[in-house]
Amino acid sequence: MSKIRILLVCGSGASSGFMAANMRKAAVSRGLDLSIVARGESEIENYIDDIDVLMVGPHLSYLMDATQAIVQGTQIKIILMESSYYATLNGDKAVEHLLKNI
Repeated sequence: MSKIRILLVCGSGASSGFMAANMRKAAVSRGLDLSIVARGESEIENYIDDIDVLMVGPHLSYLMDATQAIVQGTQIKIILMESSYYATLNGDKAVEHLLKNI
């Protein structure tokens, strides 16, 4: 599998920053080549040309329709993160969810 480029988004990018760090650790332990960056949702459009997957914080589910419109015509996969692992910043569970959905 080639490198997968992932953008995590939350409201301001703070909590997703911690999640990204935990996901990077989980990816390394699994031997996966993942590039994971975290940003605020207002920056999604700046990264469209540089990502393969967009993972959205569960508290931003109301953005899913608008996000679908932004990535229309691309191969970007959008995944709504689950509260069960996002609340505890469980990077391993997030990577598991990612792998099931790509």
